[in-house]
Amino acid sequence: MKKRENNSVDPGKQVVIIGNGIAGITAARHIRKRSTRKITVISSESEFFFSRTALMYVYMGHLRWKDLKPYEDHFWSENGIELKQAQVTAVVPEENKIVFDTGEQLQYDILILATGSVPRKPGCKGEDLQGVQGLVSKQDLELLERNSLKCRSAVIVGGGLIGVELAEMLATRKIEVTMLIREKGFWGNVLPPQDALFISRHLESHGIKLLPETQIREIRGDTRVRSVVTDEGDEIACDLVGLCIGVRPNIKFLKDSGIETEEGILVDGNLRTNFSNIFAIGDCAQHRSPKGDRAPIEAVWYSARMMGETVAQTICGNTFPYSPGHWFNSAKFFDIEYQTYGRVGAAAREQEAQLHWEHSDGTKAMTFAFDPESQKFLGINSFGIRLRHEVFDGWLTEERSLDYVLKHLGEANFDPEFYARHEREILKNIHQVKVENN
Repeated sequence: MKKRENNSVDPGKQVVIIGNGIAGITAARHIRKRSTRKITVISSESEFFFSRTALMYVYMGHLRWKDLKPYEDHFWSENGIELKQAQVTAVVPEENKIVFDTGEQLQYDILILATGSVPRKPGCKGEDLQGVQGLVSKQDLELLERNSLKCRSAVIVGGGLIGVELAEMLATRKIEVTMLIREKGFWGNVLPPQDALFISRHLESHGIKLLPETQIREIRGDTRVRSVVTDEGDEIACDLVGLCIGVRPNIKFLKDSGIETEEGILVDGNLRTNFSNIFAIGDCAQHRSPKGDRAPIEAVWYSARMMGETVAQTICGNTFPYSPGHWFNSAKFFDIEYQTYGRVGAAAREQEAQLHWEHSDGTKAMTFAFDPESQKFLGINSFGIRLRHEVFDGWLTEERSLDYVLKHLGEANFDPEFYARHEREILKNIHQVKVENN
């Protein structure tokens, strides 16, 4: 077994990338910018790279399939990046080869694993019935088209970003949606209670029925789903069940490969596995020593992109560790945009207090997290008010105080010419909230 030896990589090596999502394609593009190595990108999902975050808009009729491709089809051949649509079933590190389901084999010198995620399942009876599905891949969206063809009502198990996307998609086709969420408010394992309830009210205003503190016990049907049973014993009739309880790294095919895994593929600070010529990036990578308060696995678009750029530099001889910086993310809850910078705790944690503000129209809110002793600003959740990333990133780096952030909040307004200003009202009506332990 080839263990980690050093950070040097032979510049003449052939690179094979498994996965054509944002992580794998970013790596391929940046390797090509810096070298003339042969690059082969393999995916069983689709021939060409597409914008996964825009899948929902195809279902909703806002985009066509071809609109999801950021690059023309000829881009890849013109840039010397070979695309291969195939299913990898095994990796044999000792022989530097991968094996396909057809029995075909492919040699590599450098291997990048960028295999992404697959939906988690609750492990309940009936989860494999027809009409029960997740929503991660292109194939999932195609399946949703079939499953929702004559659908009148759907149950979504779990919340989070995938759950709310699915709810919005189904709502556009006048399908009645019920969501089972474990916490008191939507996405309550990530958002603090006041934010979770704020979003819950917004979803309900769009006709989504939320059942808080409710979990699934069983999915009933013969060959196709006809109802779900909650942990309280209530039965809810439905034609479709969306499993949105999160995702897990897509690494099943690596069993017995010798590549070290836990929940994901274990990588060091340079994104190397326990084999010196194999790297893992994106959703499938699990960091042995996460930076700061970052999670070991981050299934986030921008993290995947940054890992792709980092590994490309290393492979091309400019080795430096993956350094994602301050946490940030963005999403959309129907027509409310969400941004977060730094860390805002969902539950009480040591040395954190919060201030919260909501607009009277129910579509805008902010929560500020800070250290009650030092008054250091820790993070912000913003709903319905677009903020400038570089400003908050700078304030977090400079370890600004809460008072400083509040006084200079106007500087973070994304575009004051087109967006209403709320800084005065925020300062006047903001109030401290108690964050409870879950």
